[in-house]
Amino acid sequence: MPLIRFDMLEGRSETEITKILDVTHRVMVEAFQVPERDRYQIVSQHKPYEMIVQDTGLGFSRSENVLLISITSRHRTADQKQTFYKNLTNELEQHCGITANDVMVSFTINGDEDWSFGYGEAQFLTGKLT
Repeated sequence: MPLIRFDMLEGRSETEITKILDVTHRVMVEAFQVPERDRYQIVSQHKPYEMIVQDTGLGFSRSENVLLISITSRHRTADQKQTFYKNLTNELEQHCGITANDVMVSFTINGDEDWSFGYGEAQFLTGKLT
């Protein structure tokens, strides 16, 4: 946890998608100090007419490389999130050729009782995870 969902346009290769996932995971581990095996990622690919991601009036455009990244997570500080946003866009541009204007991130925050990693238990509540 966090659970990260990636929405993107169809057409990327398996290698390109794997690189996006790996970069995002590395940045998440650094920004949120989560364990290396705390990795939950889901990719959904869309036809161009199925995904509209505009600029909320900020005056920039998106390309076919647009990524919408939705993160469900326990509470993270504003500083942690700002670090994550900045490092993520820097790393995606450097390693994947995706510019910062093509990366949109949204957080949904939930609590310890909202996670079960298996066995019908809420491991954050039982103390098996902290």
